[in-house]
Amino acid sequence: MQYIHNYINGELVPAISGIYIDNVEPATGMVFSQIARSGAADVQKAYEAGKSAFESWKNLGAEKRSHILLKIAELIEQNADALAHAESQDNGKPVWLAKKMDIWRASQNIRFYATASLHASNHTYQNPDNINYTLREPLGVVACISPWNLPLYLFTWKIAPALASGNCVIAKPSELTPLTAYLFSEICIKAGLPAGVLNILHGYGYEVGEAMVSHPKIKAVSFTGGTKTGAHIAGIAAPMFKKLSLELGGKNPTIIFASADYEKALETTVRASFLNQGEICLCGSRIFVEESIYERFRNDLVEKIKKLKVGDPQDDTNFMGALVSEGHMQKVLSYIELAQQEGGTILTGGKRLQPEGRCQNGYFVEPTLIEGLSYDCRTNQEEIFGPVATITPFKTEEEVLSYANSVEYGLACSLWTNDLSQAHRIAGKIESGIVWVNCWLLRDLRTPFGGMKSSGVGREGGFEALQFFTEEKNVCIQF
Repeated sequence: MQYIHNYINGELVPAISGIYIDNVEPATGMVFSQIARSGAADVQKAYEAGKSAFESWKNLGAEKRSHILLKIAELIEQNADALAHAESQDNGKPVWLAKKMDIWRASQNIRFYATASLHASNHTYQNPDNINYTLREPLGVVACISPWNLPLYLFTWKIAPALASGNCVIAKPSELTPLTAYLFSEICIKAGLPAGVLNILHGYGYEVGEAMVSHPKIKAVSFTGGTKTGAHIAGIAAPMFKKLSLELGGKNPTIIFASADYEKALETTVRASFLNQGEICLCGSRIFVEESIYERFRNDLVEKIKKLKVGDPQDDTNFMGALVSEGHMQKVLSYIELAQQEGGTILTGGKRLQPEGRCQNGYFVEPTLIEGLSYDCRTNQEEIFGPVATITPFKTEEEVLSYANSVEYGLACSLWTNDLSQAHRIAGKIESGIVWVNCWLLRDLRTPFGGMKSSGVGREGGFEALQFFTEEKNVCIQF
């Protein structure tokens, strides 16, 4: 049995409570490791470590910090196979996907901010008798809380800009997927990251996460997860005047016009709906197709979905693996049942899948496509976060915009058209923080990432993340 310990002050240590949480492999339903159950005392211990390390890490300078971070990125790449298998075992996603997407992106996150921090610039404003210039200084000890769907990918995306800009970090991965963050702890030790600069705590959100958010000396909170949890965090942190970055839920539209490149739109819509078991906040779970091509597109999409292989994540021929937990599987299945109660017709999928062999007790759900639902029913309004998509025809731009913008979320949209004017019109009117035109999940790490409405507060990615983890100071000197 593997024990997943905290990483505090440069050492791997058990939680002060001495209590552990079962960690279940989604593909088998079996417990395979034990997770340290941390609490407020562990947060205080981590804070003290970060506080002690802060001045030396801050004063080390961007170039030396960059050098250490690049060592970490190199070690991620050297251990990509082991990390991918760990991510798959912990999360349920296929190994091939973990290696191609999650682990690759984790190293790129570190590399990007290790180098971007060397090019950060400040502003100067000169007048005849005075000059103003700005400084950006790290905040101190900050909290980063990451989700279970892209564990190391999003964990590193949060901590990299915080560390690169000179902060010390207390980070918490999801208790459902702690393994790669634990292995990352070992990488940090090997890379020579100074003790206390990064501290990683494991356990339940309502215990250790709550203690992190409410700690009076932690200067900022960066959180990715559900909208309800984000609202709870904001309610604690905002009255304490902490800086907040909240990347929350999505219920994203895929809008396909008749002028689109049909085959490319079809292939990409399958990926956008079901990649990573649909457990990506950017997945397009609401598919809207122009009426003149609707029937053809729907039929072709069903055939494509039926060919998707689902099963053992260790089998590289499987497109989808298991959902992250039994509880999440039951949630997804309950929405499929709700869709039928709301008048929807299941075109394909709709059931739990139980593969033969070692995965017969795993948490698998067939990729599911549903039609016949109103745009404003619960199935089309609430985030399901699984392999479930709906498909709906539309006649006009105005109609599809009303459908697309009807939800409380505004994270991402995928728009398919070869009419340039139409692309600009829709992009301007859609209530979404990200608009992909004739593509999906094409990411440039220099660009801001975040949503509108209930999809979050602030932006991650690019130089915006470096700015979030720093405080700007203006200096005015009169000659």
